[in-house]
Amino acid sequence: MSTATIESYSARHLSVLEGLEAVRKRPGMYIGSTDSRGLMHCLWEIIDNSVDEALGGHCSNIEVTLHADSSVTVADDGRGIPVDIEPKTGLSGVEVVFTKLHAGGKFGGGSYAASGGLHGVGASVVNALSARLDVEVDRGGKTHRMTFHRGEPGVFDDPRTGPTPDAAFTPFVAKSELKVVGKVAKGRTGTRVRYWADRQVFPKTAVFSYEDLVARIRQTTFLVPGLSVTLRDERGLPGTPGADGPHTETFLHTGGTVDFVDFLAPDAPVTQTWRLTGAGTFTETVPVLDDKGHMTPQEVERECAVDVALRWGGGYDTNVKTFVNIIATPKGGSHLAGFEAGLLKLLRKQVEANARRLKVSTKDAAERIEKDDVLAGLTAVVTVRLAEPQFEGQTKEVLGTAPVRQIVAKVIEKELGAILTSSKRDDKAQASLLLDKVVAEMRARISARKQKEISRRKNALETSSLPAKLADCRSDDVERSELFIVEGDSALGTAKLARSSDFQALLPIRGKILNVQKASITDMLRNAECAAIIQVIGAGSGRSFDLESARYGKIVMMTDADVDGAHIRTLLLTLFYRYMRPLVEAGRVFAAVPPLHRIEVIGAGSKKNEYIYTYSEAELRATLKKLDKAGKRYKDDIQRYKGLGEMDANQLAETTMDPRHRTLRRVTLEHAQAAETVFELLMGSDVAPRKEFIVAGAQGLDRTRIDA
Repeated sequence: MSTATIESYSARHLSVLEGLEAVRKRPGMYIGSTDSRGLMHCLWEIIDNSVDEALGGHCSNIEVTLHADSSVTVADDGRGIPVDIEPKTGLSGVEVVFTKLHAGGKFGGGSYAASGGLHGVGASVVNALSARLDVEVDRGGKTHRMTFHRGEPGVFDDPRTGPTPDAAFTPFVAKSELKVVGKVAKGRTGTRVRYWADRQVFPKTAVFSYEDLVARIRQTTFLVPGLSVTLRDERGLPGTPGADGPHTETFLHTGGTVDFVDFLAPDAPVTQTWRLTGAGTFTETVPVLDDKGHMTPQEVERECAVDVALRWGGGYDTNVKTFVNIIATPKGGSHLAGFEAGLLKLLRKQVEANARRLKVSTKDAAERIEKDDVLAGLTAVVTVRLAEPQFEGQTKEVLGTAPVRQIVAKVIEKELGAILTSSKRDDKAQASLLLDKVVAEMRARISARKQKEISRRKNALETSSLPAKLADCRSDDVERSELFIVEGDSALGTAKLARSSDFQALLPIRGKILNVQKASITDMLRNAECAAIIQVIGAGSGRSFDLESARYGKIVMMTDADVDGAHIRTLLLTLFYRYMRPLVEAGRVFAAVPPLHRIEVIGAGSKKNEYIYTYSEAELRATLKKLDKAGKRYKDDIQRYKGLGEMDANQLAETTMDPRHRTLRRVTLEHAQAAETVFELLMGSDVAPRKEFIVAGAQGLDRTRIDA
């Protein structure tokens, strides 16, 4: 072995790399994966270090820059990483943070009461998985700088064009040097980290997602009120806001978790957004390093602060976001378990206390509130802050600190209980609405379970529980069967003759069904037409909807081609979107397209007259023009269909029901969402937007279209 090789391979290299080599060998253990998700996780680790400064009240601005050369810079105006020598290792604070696993200001030093980066491996893991990492610290009137190559400190011989990971690198051998590269104002502090992900670890296809960054940064600024985070994209990637040039967005929120819930909520509110706060203490045994270098168990008292914002809406979807020291825990943990347990216990107690008004039997075990009943329509943000929480894995997706469960449950029971038992008029009204909603969800769940217990198809010897007005089909093949929801009994008579009874079922509805946009779930279930539709489809409604149990492969809305027909179709669409959404998502809801006109073309000589159907005024004009040009004669009394009942069975079958000739319009989720948006505007509870819409559209009104 040559002298140069011996000098370059020293004990110093071993001490620096012994931990980081493990990271490079098994990156998945630390960042979850080496695809775009793992790349994003590395960036979160650096951003979270800056956010921890903000949590401690030392930082108010963070800037994240995505550079064109695939590097990324995170800059903050916090206190700056310590630059003095750490006595146990003899290294500068900067080098300790970026090269030593399980080292930093979050372990026992009291620098952070609560922080997001709690395993102490964040910065060092990012460093180990970077082809190059540059860190600059403004502190004590000076700018200090250090560079690393795959976790190893040293010096890059950069060209004039700027820093690059491809430049020649010389590692420190005898002693590391934290260079002073500039001066700053004495009171100015902060940290800037720029790194290039190592493409030996991450494939070229792994890129930073602008949308995910925006979502995470927005979430962070909701949870840390007053923190300003600026995101700048200089990559010019197609399909991103910065495709045509550098794009900058700044996020700043002051309302905290209440604003976050209002932002997340997808439906109209049943209750206002309530904020519940509290705290609790618990003792924990942790290993502590004594003066002799031995790990000894020591009992410490921890404080857990709880901040919850929640509200119930008119929908049935649940959206609960949980956080520990503002780090998202998408798979929950002890704080989520405590939140759900506290809610369930409290609302069961409140329902029992109001059993007489709610008409609930406290002796009937079936009429017992379950977790799903409570969570229906709930939007909530659950945040806890505590020192050194225990996570399951470095990716911090599940909180494992067990005592947090009881603390969160107690805060929920006490704070929300005070609101639900308050004597204030507004609180009493909202508590009443909430209990009505929870009980209605319970009854819907019980009803759906009973429906499932009934056989999906009854044979001739059994009595059917399905509505008498349903004209069912003979086929048991769900994929092939179709349910036509027809408007009125007059259309039903014609449709019965026009259908193929083998696989086409008919359900007539009388007039316009309930406007479920404004109605409660209880009113919806009481409505005969809505209840009949849910019963016939046989898959339940709301949270209990089971797509596998649907009795028909296609649900076809067959309404008249007029304004009332369109209105009924919109009402049906709103019912499907709000209470049977999986049907729409699966593409199993359709709108029939009946013709508007029938042209009778006179046959030449002994030929029979031919019939042509058109489906719009424009198509009618174009067809007539085409016939005139071809010299074909047609009867002047062109039939205009006002309703399905005006057609005979053959015409209805040929144009609307026969799969060989008909046209069906598939309803997609986008259509349903658009319909609900318009319907909320025109038929919802909020009057002001409707008034603005009418006033704004008054100028474009065609008076001739008014049927007066």
